[in-house]
Amino acid sequence: MATFVKASVPAGARTLEGRWFLSPEVFAAEQERIFAREWICVAREEQVAEPGQYVVVSVAGESLILTRGLSGEIHAFYNVCRHRGTRICEDGSGRFAGSIQCPYHAWTYGIDGALKAARNMQDVAGFSVADYGLKRVAAARWEGFVFVCLAEQPAAFDEAFAPLLGRFARWNIAALRTARTIRYELQCNWKLVVQNYSECYHCPLVHPQLERLSPSDSGRNDLDEGPFLGGYSELRARGTSLTTSGHSGRAPVGSVDGADLDRVYYYAIFPSMLLSLHPDYVMVHTLHPLAPDRTAIDCSWLFDPSEMSKADFDPSDAVDFWDMTNRQDWDVNERTQRGIASRSYEPGPYSNAEGLLAAFDRHYRSVMR
Repeated sequence: MATFVKASVPAGARTLEGRWFLSPEVFAAEQERIFAREWICVAREEQVAEPGQYVVVSVAGESLILTRGLSGEIHAFYNVCRHRGTRICEDGSGRFAGSIQCPYHAWTYGIDGALKAARNMQDVAGFSVADYGLKRVAAARWEGFVFVCLAEQPAAFDEAFAPLLGRFARWNIAALRTARTIRYELQCNWKLVVQNYSECYHCPLVHPQLERLSPSDSGRNDLDEGPFLGGYSELRARGTSLTTSGHSGRAPVGSVDGADLDRVYYYAIFPSMLLSLHPDYVMVHTLHPLAPDRTAIDCSWLFDPSEMSKADFDPSDAVDFWDMTNRQDWDVNERTQRGIASRSYEPGPYSNAEGLLAAFDRHYRSVMR
């Protein structure tokens, strides 16, 4: 049984120094030490639902092909031909007609990445198609999400994600489907987004609409150390929802019942995912660091397919509420980035409402060390 506690911070905890948000050298180190080594969320399985379907994703500056194999497995490959390094896929998504072919010299690979044909190479001494399959990237599936890891020897996914396995079973996230996705381009460091997500100290000032529906001081956390941080906030009134009207006609997702009908759970999943579990929908942010002061974010809203099949289904009440809330957050995140860039900035003290931020800093420093 999970134990939920109110956030607190150790005496003397202070924010990170400015260089962690501003330095190109730090950003480059993050790409190698974090985004090229950790398990990174890149897609939903529904995006590659059928054999041969593919999406092109970017991780740590690398272009990857994610595709569904003929037996239903998920493959991830570097988007690089083994002949002369040509990028194979430029379209963001599509479907392979039984094979993957480089557009330059027609080297042709199976959906499993094995090289099947290489024109005019049969007489090259020492050449074997068995040696030149597409280079693989480790891939794993969790709750309908697809993760990849660029490390040559990645940590076993089930071990790395052990604290989360089965934790959200009552939402049946794998069965949900994406109704809407919005991409945002922010002028701020990715860590500011994670930190902002992890506290509601700012909510009364920045999010009055959210505060009216969910009190900012109701947060309690069951994961407060390490790569996974979060817990729940309460809804002010029974049977309400975080929507533009404050209500929802949708049935609860999965088997959500009891106290969970009056709570929203928020978890930061280091380093690339922010997962928000509502009684009647699930929202996920995936982060894509572009530069020390630029971050792309994809925000998706997931619903039960039975609700989506109804003639009057409309996700706008949830999408519009969080699009407004997101943009309020992005504004203060960008203001913070600009302020940190000042020569006057120095680390400030955390409040007791920012315990998860101090925990994030500890984990981040440990990984960067």
